[in-house]
Amino acid sequence: MNLVKTRLLTLLIAASIFGVVYCNEGSKEKPTNKPVFSKAVYQGNDQVYKDYPLKPDEFYNPILQGCYPDPAITKKGDDYYLVCSSFAMFPGVPIFHSTDLVNWTQIGHVLDRVSQLDVHNTGISAGVYAPGITYNPNNETFYMITTAFAGNSGNIIVKTKDPKEGWSEPIKLKFDGIDPSIFFDDDGKAYVVHNDAPDPGTEQYGGHRVIKVWEYDIENDQVIEGTDKIIVNGGVDITKKPIWIEAPHIYKKNGHYYLMCAEGGTGGWHSEVIFISDNPKGPYIPAPSNPILTQRHFPWDRKNKVDWAGHADIIEGPDGKYYGVFLAIRPNEKDRVNSGRETFILPVDWSGKFPVFENGLVPIEPKLKMPEGVENKTGKEGFFPNGNFTFTENFSSEKLDYRWIGLRGPREDFIEITKKGLQINPFEANIKELKPTSTLFHRQQHSSFSFETSMEYMPDSEKDLAGITCVQNEASNYVFGITKKGNDYILLLERNQRKDRRNSEVNSEIIGSTKIDISKPIKLKVEAKGDDYQFSYALEGEEYKNLGGTVSGDILSTNVAGGFTGALIGLYATSGNNSLPNY
Repeated sequence: MNLVKTRLLTLLIAASIFGVVYCNEGSKEKPTNKPVFSKAVYQGNDQVYKDYPLKPDEFYNPILQGCYPDPAITKKGDDYYLVCSSFAMFPGVPIFHSTDLVNWTQIGHVLDRVSQLDVHNTGISAGVYAPGITYNPNNETFYMITTAFAGNSGNIIVKTKDPKEGWSEPIKLKFDGIDPSIFFDDDGKAYVVHNDAPDPGTEQYGGHRVIKVWEYDIENDQVIEGTDKIIVNGGVDITKKPIWIEAPHIYKKNGHYYLMCAEGGTGGWHSEVIFISDNPKGPYIPAPSNPILTQRHFPWDRKNKVDWAGHADIIEGPDGKYYGVFLAIRPNEKDRVNSGRETFILPVDWSGKFPVFENGLVPIEPKLKMPEGVENKTGKEGFFPNGNFTFTENFSSEKLDYRWIGLRGPREDFIEITKKGLQINPFEANIKELKPTSTLFHRQQHSSFSFETSMEYMPDSEKDLAGITCVQNEASNYVFGITKKGNDYILLLERNQRKDRRNSEVNSEIIGSTKIDISKPIKLKVEAKGDDYQFSYALEGEEYKNLGGTVSGDILSTNVAGGFTGALIGLYATSGNNSLPNY
């Protein structure tokens, strides 16, 4: 007996030292009210990619699918860097690297610290707008300049010697307006251009804006007081009342200065226009052939429609030719925009006096010829995928893929990598609130797609809910998750929609609900075919079952929900749930 006790004591000591827990054979850790997601799979299934298979010398357009709008681009030697708007997503301003303009790798985010970006209590379409990125060869420094509609930031600039190594703290710039970019001249001088309101008392119509230029003090990183000047008033021809001249960039070629801007607003009348001058501060004369890029003149029901093209930036490519990146959208069969503004690219013909986007004034095609000598590696060897692709995340790595983002705050505030997968430690805020939510998001990148995940979860009360959510904004979303009511565990599907764009009140409707056994892991899935979305679930060893039938993706579109973002799909948990079935 003493020998048995001795051996038992030895085992217990070993367990305490090595962290081993001895359980009865077959026993498992019980789920808790902190959900654990062991796998997530996103799969695109758009018909256009089936109808237009790639030849060896082709690649797909857009190069960045989903909500990657307002692209800006720069280069140093053979290295190209591209940034996009991120609004209230966190971290902010995704940044990509390429050596050939076809194959892109996301190297991180420019604004990846709370000290750089405060979007804590802002709407999803506020936050960071229209970044510009420029390399200054005179001091071998990269600059990213943007407007941050949150945290009392305004227009800010950050710097780095190497975009792969992180960026400085932001410097607040002393001017109003939006969409700034910075230009470095050959003589070492620098200039900032941006969109602004007309001088007080001179506004002629709704949407009347101007482009301003400032001289920039590189040593002190600030615009020089008193140097501001309006260089474009209204747009190409103010007598035609053009709206929203914005997103300006200055380029220098053959001794001339070129100012390129978006004009017409970011919707169906969007376009890109160009001006020329002999001085960086103007006067700028519009090209006679404007616009140089637009999709506004074609039938709305055209096949494989690309629309809203504009907000562009131009760069010289590795083959000596010019290329332009720009935003555009690909609406679904009901002409709704769910995947958001995406990043496209086109060759630019700059053989004449003015640049023109090649095939930018005819309907944009879904694929392009690759530059000579380039191999298409998208989706391979770590390069960002496009076309129809499958992205699988097993949550087995301590470092999450950069495609996973938070909303209004860092992912790291609520996620934890465990042996069983990704654990979300729920915030009290729910998806309908203007607060950071404990939701790990992936962008919707196709019109037709599926997204599924495996989850272990046991809510303690009706205040607990976890599952997946599809979000256009805080007042336009679907919640598909498990909660508790009384002694029952309930899987529900809720539709949330703002009653009126003029107020924040939300109509919430439970589309479907069912009692469910949560003693085993559950699989949750959302799939869309254009505007038709379906939510389904599967218990261990069983087939998927639909809940709520087919629902409309209307509230996940910009058309209905408003704003500037695309739809996001999230792994979601909250301890402040207010979604409950009636029974």
